[in-house]
Amino acid sequence: MGEFKNRINVIINDKHYTIVGTDNPEHIRYVANLVDEKLKELGRKNAGLDTTRKAVLTAVNVMHEKVQLEEENYKLQQELQQYKNRENQ
Repeated sequence: MGEFKNRINVIINDKHYTIVGTDNPEHIRYVANLVDEKLKELGRKNAGLDTTRKAVLTAVNVMHEKVQLEEENYKLQQELQQYKNRENQ
């Protein structure tokens, strides 16, 4: 038998969506709210963009942030490994 999946109703960009997943419902709502805020922010800065363009640009911005965080995480892990290596010498 499969895992229990939550069905969470959210509003993103003034449209209703049902998100299905195993994550905590509050986490799903939080993430949906972040997406909604990103879309609204982009819309305020770039009036006249249609929904598809806002969604694509929002996705690009979020992925850019994700890549930056991954790169920062990698650098920090390397620094941590260097400190551990120094301690073991």
